[in-house]
Amino acid sequence: MTMTVHVDIVSAEKEIFSGLAEMVFAPAELGEIGISPRHAPLITKLNPGEVRVKVSNTESYPFFISGGLLEIQPHVVTILADTAIRAKDIDEAAAIQAKQRAEEILADKTSRLDYASAEKQLFQAIMQLRTLERFRKRGG
Repeated sequence: MTMTVHVDIVSAEKEIFSGLAEMVFAPAELGEIGISPRHAPLITKLNPGEVRVKVSNTESYPFFISGGLLEIQPHVVTILADTAIRAKDIDEAAAIQAKQRAEEILADKTSRLDYASAEKQLFQAIMQLRTLERFRKRGG
């Protein structure tokens, strides 16, 4: 019998996923982390990117998160995300438009806009598009 860990992915709006998984991959602050059952306890910040929940050798669920916190206990993984979206639910047109807006803001050197905010928006839009692209390549 394959060992599993319980995974909860929660955003500010709602619970996105709750179930058992063989492995979880997440964009931790210092790099991507792979979490298997009985992983050592850990709490870390998450960067915007893809969280992948592998439920079996043939099935995995990808999610985009905009950042948040990851808590690991030996039998429970909890992801508290600022925003979490299933990869299949990402609005590609909106992500492309957000990326273009952020690029325009960053290109306008005369603007008084917040460049840090624009960079964050650009990074999140790029990560949404990458998550969607990976989802499609895996046959989603």
